[in-house]
Amino acid sequence: MTKRILPWIVLPALICLTCVVSASQASQGDQELVGLWKAARNFDPGASGVLTITEKDGVFSADISGRRAPVSIDGSKVTFAIPTDEDGVFRGAFTGVFQPGRATLSGHWTQPKSKISGQRFASPVILSRVGGHQWVGVVHPNTDEFTLFLKLQEGEDGTVGAFLRNPERNIGVFIDLDHIEREGEALSFIGKFRGRGPSRVMARGRYDENWDRIMMDIPNRGGTYVFERITEDDYSSFYARARNPAPYIYAQPPARNDGWRTGTLRQAGIDIEPIKRLIEYEIDAPTEDVHASYVHGILIARSGKLVFEEYFYGFHRDKAHDTRSASKSLTSTLIGASIEAGLPITTATPVFETMMEDTSSLNGLDPRKRQMTLEHLLTMSSGFYCDDSDSEAPGGEDRMQEQENEPDWYRYTLNVPMAHEPGEIGIYCSANSNLAGGVLNRATGKPLETLFQDLIASPLQMDRYYLNLSPTDEPYMGGGIHWLPRDFLKLGQVMLDGGSWNGRRIVSREWAQKATSSLIKIRDRDYGYQWWVREYEYQGKLLPAFFAGGNGGNIVVVVPDLDVVIAFFGGNYSDRVLYRAQDEFIPNYILPAIGKN
Repeated sequence: MTKRILPWIVLPALICLTCVVSASQASQGDQELVGLWKAARNFDPGASGVLTITEKDGVFSADISGRRAPVSIDGSKVTFAIPTDEDGVFRGAFTGVFQPGRATLSGHWTQPKSKISGQRFASPVILSRVGGHQWVGVVHPNTDEFTLFLKLQEGEDGTVGAFLRNPERNIGVFIDLDHIEREGEALSFIGKFRGRGPSRVMARGRYDENWDRIMMDIPNRGGTYVFERITEDDYSSFYARARNPAPYIYAQPPARNDGWRTGTLRQAGIDIEPIKRLIEYEIDAPTEDVHASYVHGILIARSGKLVFEEYFYGFHRDKAHDTRSASKSLTSTLIGASIEAGLPITTATPVFETMMEDTSSLNGLDPRKRQMTLEHLLTMSSGFYCDDSDSEAPGGEDRMQEQENEPDWYRYTLNVPMAHEPGEIGIYCSANSNLAGGVLNRATGKPLETLFQDLIASPLQMDRYYLNLSPTDEPYMGGGIHWLPRDFLKLGQVMLDGGSWNGRRIVSREWAQKATSSLIKIRDRDYGYQWWVREYEYQGKLLPAFFAGGNGGNIVVVVPDLDVVIAFFGGNYSDRVLYRAQDEFIPNYILPAIGKN
């Protein structure tokens, strides 16, 4: 649950592993630099905006952002790149057997690789027929941005203390700064890698006194960042709600065309005061180091109505959020939806027989691999030598994503040696979740992005999302989908409502019940089909709950006995404080506010 989707890329030119600095060697920082600084880079995510496909004399062409490209038609399938796959690729299809007059063309737009994370994302595009020979839709690529806040503050010993805050990746946890040292215009940023080991030079930069700017080079994150000072009068998303926020006033979430009915806390039987204290805590808490709470959003739904929705640090309902491993619960839901749709897959589907192109190779397999089923992947009990918390495990997520010899992550995982009998023990391993997606794709013969759009996104009225892709352009089902917050909350509501959304069946009631039940132990925690299971104390008794959980403090928690779904979005990636939402904020603030039905 705490793993990242892609491995942290060590910054070789930034991290100085040999530049150890003792306390006695550290010189006093320059007090002139005390204050808050900000640097931001926004990179071109490729083509975007209105996409038009035109047919003339049986020849199709596409136009977007002033760029044109020929369109390939193969039956109902439609593909093109503008002008190369470095600017964006569209893959889609007309409904049914292709005819030029079809009204709708749906598919996904794959944008260029992110300059920040190295990832590629696929997002939905729906084109409607306009006139006789044109189809028009809109491409909304995921933003490729990186924001850094540098807080310099005077220390008691006369040095200038320092820390970095970064909402997108939280790199300040890795470049854990303590203070700066200045010699002329040259700056040295002193700290510890992940807060461990001796102090050392973690980064170097320079101060331009004429322009009052700090420059810092960050390899693998877009190059040079120029920090400018934030004054007392400037608004800044460094703060939860500006530097001196107005008193918090609750407001009912607005109704939108996304399927959510809305209401008030009072109508839902929820006391505003405990929740108000939580919001005031988030707004007023000082941010003095990189380990401070970093909640980006809180949503609450009760009895099927969205009754609470608040965002912080510049995040909002229309900004997609990286949910990390919480998206594993989508893998389970998608498989359950495919079974409900009558597609040829069950939890008993054999993994290797389904995935291997040459079934004659099954004869030479480890017998334990032949026993492995889809259910073993869903419960993290495959038996692979795979443990995301063990750097020596060959199947671990970091090992898989860092290696370059095998770009096909399905094939990589299939070749991981066995350590246990399938079903014997639960061990958290993201490769299991991703391989479960591969089994779904092979068994049904349908692309995962098409299954997701048809079986989840469309019926749940999700218009915008970003599927992160593996090197072979399959959606990575081990986590990391970027969702609009209100859409991600829907996954919990579907499971709470026995597998339905607004009366429309998504998964069977049996699937919803079993997926969120305790089926296996992962260490000392209960786990179902890609959903975690726990209990919360409420008015002197323990209530069962289940949740989707991901790195950074991204969670969707469901407490069935209270008919409530709670979501937190956060940016404490790879930080020990990421568990505060589920272990502190929910039991101490939100649950005490909820009255009995």
